[in-house]
Amino acid sequence: MAINMQAATVPSVLLPEILNFSPQLLLDDIINHANDAITLAVNGMEEFLQRWADERAAAVEEDWDSTQEVEQGLVAFQTLLESHADIAFDFFELWSLRNIFAIPASLPIVVPHQKGNNLEYPPERETELLAELEDLRRKIDTQRRLNRLYQRAVRRSSSKLRRSQTYTNRIAFLQSPQCRELAAIPDHLEMMFNSVSSLPTLDPSSTILSKLPIPDHSKRPWETNKTGYIDWAVKQLLTKAKQDDGATIDSNSTVTGMVEATSSVGTARDLKHALQVGMPSSIPSRAGGARDRGDVAEAHE
Repeated sequence: MAINMQAATVPSVLLPEILNFSPQLLLDDIINHANDAITLAVNGMEEFLQRWADERAAAVEEDWDSTQEVEQGLVAFQTLLESHADIAFDFFELWSLRNIFAIPASLPIVVPHQKGNNLEYPPERETELLAELEDLRRKIDTQRRLNRLYQRAVRRSSSKLRRSQTYTNRIAFLQSPQCRELAAIPDHLEMMFNSVSSLPTLDPSSTILSKLPIPDHSKRPWETNKTGYIDWAVKQLLTKAKQDDGATIDSNSTVTGMVEATSSVGTARDLKHALQVGMPSSIPSRAGGARDRGDVAEAHE
């Protein structure tokens, strides 16, 4: 036994890896079962002594209290058993760890999950492997962070895609056939522009048309200008003559009478000349127009 205690053994850390359980836990379970057996023995002894004390007290018929003596005897019995059990199992535990669960260092052992591995690497190679392992861990951590960034970018892109699809649905009407027809309008406009650009320049004499006054419909005919006043005066004379002679003569004689009545007053040129001499150069006012109408009526009479 002393030889086994002094012999070099494999570190106890390797035993749980080989056995798939801890030897110390196994020994603790054995000791706990032994203590449970001692407790059961003490309980059985207590029942036996209590029954024996009751029978003796009934047979002797004396005033004898056996409770204190029985309790003291049970305590002493339990203490004796536990003391011997502790000493015995302490030796058993030490002997088991140094003999049963001890592997000599000279004995070659290969763990099943390390079978086929080369365990004779020098320390420098082990240092290199550890450095490489640490580098790989950093790369894995970097890839995980990059993966999180990619996932965040995918979520943002999905959100932007949904917004873009919403905007596309809002302007989808622009792809209708009517809108495609509108796409040809710029070509027609360009053709029209080229046609207009190829037209000859305007003659300066034609610009006179643009200088003609625009008729003002808010004014009466005789208030616009001289020409308007003359036209209005002639129409008034013809209307009055037609009203005076329309009841007795037919349409032909009416026209003839109107012409003769007009000739008796004067020709249109004479009337225009007289108006130009008698009227101011500005546009006649409303009162002046009424006064001229009265003069013309008197001249006609």
